[in-house]
Amino acid sequence: MTRRREFMASSTVHRGSARALPEKVGTGFSVGKRSRYWIESLSCPARRFRLVGKGSRRAAMISRRNMLIAGAAAAGAALLPRGVSAATGGFASSRLSVVVRGQGPDVILIPGLTASRDMWSGTVAALPGYRYHLIQLAGFAGDPARGNASGPVVTPVAQEIVRYIIANELKAPTVVGHSMGGLIALMIAARWPTRIGRTMVVDMLPAPAAGLGMSVAGLRPLVDGLRDSLTRTPEGRRTLDSLIGMFGPPDQGARKSDSGLVARAMHDIAVTDLTPELPRITTPLVVLYATVPGAQLDMAAVENAYRSGYAAAKRARLTRIAGSGHMIMLDQPQRFRTELKAFLPAAR
Repeated sequence: MTRRREFMASSTVHRGSARALPEKVGTGFSVGKRSRYWIESLSCPARRFRLVGKGSRRAAMISRRNMLIAGAAAAGAALLPRGVSAATGGFASSRLSVVVRGQGPDVILIPGLTASRDMWSGTVAALPGYRYHLIQLAGFAGDPARGNASGPVVTPVAQEIVRYIIANELKAPTVVGHSMGGLIALMIAARWPTRIGRTMVVDMLPAPAAGLGMSVAGLRPLVDGLRDSLTRTPEGRRTLDSLIGMFGPPDQGARKSDSGLVARAMHDIAVTDLTPELPRITTPLVVLYATVPGAQLDMAAVENAYRSGYAAAKRARLTRIAGSGHMIMLDQPQRFRTELKAFLPAAR
């Protein structure tokens, strides 16, 4: 089978670096092709550096992977300990909800784009001895959008999580975030370093668009146009709904996410660059990054993207998780739990 080197929309990736965005993206591509490009590129950094075969083969791989992950999430939910409680401290938010499980040192878990807090179920069940604060964003996984129904998403949600920490008087909590949740966790670590104890980022770069070879200023007009196309036209809304199902977490909750919110959240991710803020991080930081199973990746490019991306974070430790897709906690659950356990303070 003939294989081609692909940088998402069939452009070339040079070993060790990412080329600039293909000229056709934002002009010659259909809404569907442009949308798929952005959602793939921004949601899973390693996908930018892969060699791929025919689309049908890749679709089959995604389908099998989604079935396995959905089963793992369901099994983890069934194993969760009893005694679930809502957030305390008089905290109420229109942007997110929090469920608390367990007792011990505080750990805040932030899911990614369209995901529900149930994505962490297996982790919570496997690592007792901690008080887990499971975040869910309004508008994702069937929750009404409420405060996230318009405007920016990433920064306001980060502010709300900090407000939750203060309201509940959490002392040096560990903050763990996956994908978009990882970007939020990193933002908290950089802007409110005295409010947390340590941070783990799962498969996300500090400047998600940097791997596309563009600055935020150069990228903004393109993603502004794409956001508008996805939310203001019938074709765009249909395309976005189908892409949420394809690239979101493999459960029905993803398909129930507010499509307008998803488009705005993707826009936020694309135009966020925390690189200049990384030197402000004073607490321990671990970054786990994935390599897509079954794909031939340009590993030098992946390594370079993460090491250069986090170079300014002097306390960062980067760990590559081989044989994993974007959902590391579900694709490689035992490895993820081992890394998390080693990073957390001692359980009680």
